[in-house]
Formats: sequence, structure tokens, C-alpha cells
Amino acid sequence: MGKLINIGFGNLINTDRVLVMIQPDSAPVRRLIQKSRETGKLIDATQGRRTKSVIVTTGETVVLSALTTDTLLGRFNGKAQTINEE
Repeated sequence: MGKLINIGFGNLINTDRVLVMIQPDSAPVRRLIQKSRETGKLIDATQGRRTKSVIVTTGETVVLSALTTDTLLGRFNGKAQTINEE
């Protein structure tokens, strides 16, 4: 198991499973979110806040986060506290 990164509000994601982190502003991304919601492959980790980033994983699961992609990138690159399990 790889590093677990906090994606906001105590929610963690395995960095080995992340394919892409994108901003939710474009129409294709909004369609991806809607399709994932319909197929049951959407995880909303925003705790009711505005979605600022969309994370797509290797299992085609889409995860919504209230943190910006820049903040998440910093955490993925180790510029913030991470949780390691080996």
C-alpha cells in the first residue's frame, strides 16, 4: 500500500490508485461526475462544501474533494503531512 494523503475533512486516498486530479470547471468533467454518480462510482468527500477538485482512480472511481488541485499536489509531493503505512 502506498502513501495515504488527506484530501480534506479526514478523508484519505491511496496515492498508488490516483490517475489524475482535475478541476471541476469544464463541461466534460461535469459530465464525468454525473455519469459516475449514475453508475455508483462517485465518492463525495466534500462534506457539503463546494467541489474544487476531482480525483479519478485506477478503478474508474471518481472522488470529489473540497481542496484545490494545487493543495492536493503539494500533499502528493510531500510538502504537507502525510500518513505512511507499510
